[in-house]
Amino acid sequence: MGFRSILLIVLLALVAGFAALNWAAFTSSTTLSLGFTSLHAPLGLVMLGLSALLALVFFGFALYVQTTSLIESRKQMKALQAQRELADKAESSRITQLQQSLEAGFNRQAAQLEAHKTELTARIDRLEQTHAQHLTETGNGLSAALAELDDRIARKG
Repeated sequence: MGFRSILLIVLLALVAGFAALNWAAFTSSTTLSLGFTSLHAPLGLVMLGLSALLALVFFGFALYVQTTSLIESRKQMKALQAQRELADKAESSRITQLQQSLEAGFNRQAAQLEAHKTELTARIDRLEQTHAQHLTETGNGLSAALAELDDRIARKG
């Protein structure tokens, strides 16, 4: 129970206690003027009734304000939830788009690496062919030189 509720109960108890202690004065009859006419009634009971009516009006107004604020709060909560879901969907979409972009980048780099690998393999093959050709030429040159030396030795000998 909140502080306001306790304060309201205490004030209500004080008014009830005051009315009980002064019940004879509250019920004593007197002439009351309403401006255009007069009537004979107990002033205390009339004032107590008017106070109770005023309290009921204020209670009704407080209930109306509370109900209106709860309804408005629910509307805002629903709108906030809808915005939150929209933001979640947008974030999910951005994450998916980022993932697709990264995959496309990785695929491009893999293709580039494969192209470089093919290029390097071709280059290594050309170098091996060139090297084999040089070895063959060197072997042929050495064979020719040895054959020439054999011929010279055979001519001198």
